[in-house]
Amino acid sequence: MTRLWSVRVAVGLSAASVVLAGCAGTAGASSGATGASTEQGETLTVFAAASLTETFTELADRFEAVHPGVTVALNFGGSADLVTQIREGAPADVFAAADARTMAKLSGDGLLDGVPVVFATNTLMIAVPADNPAGIDSFADLAAPNVDVVVCAPQVPCGAALPALEAAAGVRLAPVSEENAVTGVLGKVTSGDADAGLVYVTDVTSAGDAVLGIPVPEADQAVNEYPIAVVAGSEQALLGAAFTRFVTGATGQTVLGAAGFGAP
Repeated sequence: MTRLWSVRVAVGLSAASVVLAGCAGTAGASSGATGASTEQGETLTVFAAASLTETFTELADRFEAVHPGVTVALNFGGSADLVTQIREGAPADVFAAADARTMAKLSGDGLLDGVPVVFATNTLMIAVPADNPAGIDSFADLAAPNVDVVVCAPQVPCGAALPALEAAAGVRLAPVSEENAVTGVLGKVTSGDADAGLVYVTDVTSAGDAVLGIPVPEADQAVNEYPIAVVAGSEQALLGAAFTRFVTGATGQTVLGAAGFGAP
């Protein structure tokens, strides 16, 4: 089994893990759900879509700050790859996906504890190298024969949104590469291996001066909703539910909004 683990805190193989669970409400409110005395030395393992890397890293730090003794271990990757890992028994307490369709795969397998909650939305945007050597101005430009465009693979949320965007824009693309995570698309653009790529608005924001973002007016026809849920069988179900409330609450929504995510 391939594991695309990007864990911010080293965790022993025997440690209980947690799939991403968002905690709505303020940090103070979520801390009331599980007392500090029950959290000492606990690890919560959160699996999250690659596009959440920056925001969930910040939220994990904030969650740990108001839950003394708790360590949040983060595993980022393509949502489809994370689903495969969970299905194959990877230890996870909370899972945050980049679209409802991907989350539904776990729900259909009976691998979720409760109903997923949408905590954010995101839309696609064109990313080109900072100097925009191909002179991309619009979505239609991506279909030009001399333009190397990279997109997400169809099974990945950012790729699953592409057909709706193409239909709305009346343009069909012929990508030179399909990546398993939006970070792969962004990486090919920033390295100069692609003239352009379709990523999320939030990825363009986090990339800063490394890329130039070009809006796509029809992107509002292909909005991705991000759901979060506790994984079934988690030994940290209460702590996972607290993290879920933290993500969906005031603190989480402030951090996500500042990164460019839309409201649920």
